[in-house]
Amino acid sequence: MSSPTLSSAVVLDRLTFRWPDGSTALDAVSGAFGTGRTGLVGRNGSGKSTLLRLIAGDLAPTSGRITATGDVAYLPQRLTLDTHARVAELLGVARALDAVRAIAAGDVDPDRFDEVGDDWDVEARAAAALAEAGLDPTFLDRTVGELSGGEAVLVAIAGIRARRAPITLLDEPTNNLDREARARLGEMVQSWRGTLVVVSHDVALLELMDDTAELYGHELSVFGGPYSAWRAWLDAEQDAARQAEKDAKQAFKKEKRQRIEAELKLATRSQMAKKAAEEKRVPKIIANGRKMAAQVSAGRLRTEVAEKEGAARSALDEAGRRIRDEATMKIELPNPGVSRARRIATIGDAERSWTIQGPERVALIGRNGVGKTTLLRRLVTGPHDEPGPEHAAGADAGPGYPAGRADAGPGYPAGAEHSAGESAPAEAGSPVMAQDLLRCVAHTDRIGYLPQRIDGLDEHATVVENVAARAPEIPDKELRNRLARFLIRGAAMDREVGSLSGGERFRVALATLLLADPAPHLVVLDEPTNNLDLDTVDQVVQALRSYRGAVLIVSHDDAFLRRLDLDLTLELDADGMLTEVDLGA
Repeated sequence: MSSPTLSSAVVLDRLTFRWPDGSTALDAVSGAFGTGRTGLVGRNGSGKSTLLRLIAGDLAPTSGRITATGDVAYLPQRLTLDTHARVAELLGVARALDAVRAIAAGDVDPDRFDEVGDDWDVEARAAAALAEAGLDPTFLDRTVGELSGGEAVLVAIAGIRARRAPITLLDEPTNNLDREARARLGEMVQSWRGTLVVVSHDVALLELMDDTAELYGHELSVFGGPYSAWRAWLDAEQDAARQAEKDAKQAFKKEKRQRIEAELKLATRSQMAKKAAEEKRVPKIIANGRKMAAQVSAGRLRTEVAEKEGAARSALDEAGRRIRDEATMKIELPNPGVSRARRIATIGDAERSWTIQGPERVALIGRNGVGKTTLLRRLVTGPHDEPGPEHAAGADAGPGYPAGRADAGPGYPAGAEHSAGESAPAEAGSPVMAQDLLRCVAHTDRIGYLPQRIDGLDEHATVVENVAARAPEIPDKELRNRLARFLIRGAAMDREVGSLSGGERFRVALATLLLADPAPHLVVLDEPTNNLDLDTVDQVVQALRSYRGAVLIVSHDDAFLRRLDLDLTLELDADGMLTEVDLGA
């Protein structure tokens, strides 16, 4: 393993944390984070977010000690913000900014000067921080509620940079960020001063790290290098471990066989000696001497072969311990019985529309704030047109558009559907919001929807109680068996949802969606890879690729989308227009 950064900024000494229900999140974890940039990886539920909260002081350890070389700034995975607060407050500069402006306006109150301190250039610094994050400096006086989720995250990170904390912890910072915002964050990370520890499933971001730390089996290991180098090392190490186990099994079988052969040999000698004594072929004194010698020799041989077999067993056990027990989530999507000819949904803009037909996989991409989530909500909550059992492919195709997909021209032809809450075409001179130009209608009411923010779960109810509320017809024992396929097992099923990590919450929400009966014709997912470890992302990809219903998915993760073998990718722009695009290989 490559050596990590030598000097340590955060040191953990036998750190243990238990939740109020007694479940253990971290158990005697020791290790250190260096002074550079470290990517912290690990499976969902391994304790990554809990560890960051402990370092930040948001949680108190049950036992053990944390030593940090300076103040710690922390961006949580779920950023809870006051929508009425100003952006300047989110940046942490509101008091100094207001004081400078008041003094400039003639206020001579000494308290104002105390609030400024030496920070007379606070407005210029704050504007520069926003600009570095790709945001307009005029955002300073806007409210947080006027920002998109991605913009709010960038402002929060810009505020942390502006405060210049020696140690910064970021938990899944790319969640909710569009492509441009991710690129901006990458630039900020590359020029970050001080210690930076980042929990992320974003491989592109992890590639910018100096070190890669992994939390696995309540142990923290640190590798000197970015994610790809660590992954290559881990894969090679696991290949070597599997080969070592294979060799150890062969060696153990050999020693076991030799022990059995030795026992047979000793038994044969003993039987022959006994027979000779009974037939009195040798004098008794000589027979007794031979018997004693044989017993000593047999004891020595048994000890020797037993030691060799024991050593082989120990080597096999040690080799087995090197191999990871990589339990994976087994997502088995039900068959919704959707034929290729069935129309599932229609979405479009002011000029044309596209029909999702049969078991197609469609992606919707675009910058934050253009209305992707709004379109999904309209599709899910609007009226559902149930057109009949089947529609022939291409029945609605308009001139110049591919049969079975592009349906409507400008203005929509007679009979085109509009979902509830959407604006009719605007009269001349009236203002039109870009999102008002979007049109969508579902041709089925069997839709499974997993929103970007998983807020529909009861925080104070257990996992089983949450899922049972959506699937009351499933017996408790069967429900628990099905939850186990989502890696929700044992005591975890009886934990309150509020204590779960982001990835664990996703698995609970996904289980709730997939346990629906009858199975959904259309699965709608909004940023499903947020908070997921990379192994779970692999499982989601496999499940969606094998699903026999339709899938509509919003994601900023191009690598994830490319793996889905999409039938169609639509990009939504700020003007409310949709364009077919190719994500490339």
